[in-house]
Amino acid sequence: MSESPSKEAIIEALKTVEDPDLFLDIYFLGLIYSIQIEEGEVVVEMTFTTPLCPSGPQLKQDVMLKVGAVPGVTKVTVNITFSPPWEPSEEVKGLLGMM
Repeated sequence: MSESPSKEAIIEALKTVEDPDLFLDIYFLGLIYSIQIEEGEVVVEMTFTTPLCPSGPQLKQDVMLKVGAVPGVTKVTVNITFSPPWEPSEEVKGLLGMM
């Protein structure tokens, strides 16, 4: 039986998924709310920058592909939530010129 992937490996994979509208990775943006790993099965809870994000389906697909490629991952589930709504960090606001 293969070893379950580490949370760090999953985070590194998530850092390769870029929001096509903001050109920043979704982990840095704070779109990932939780990561659960159990016996190779990974559940990612995430949000989008807005509920009507046109890139939402692509982001979800990218997360499934990138996380699914991590050694030891046998299944990926991506749950989308808007509770709580996304709120950019001060660092993200600064990079996006929102301050």
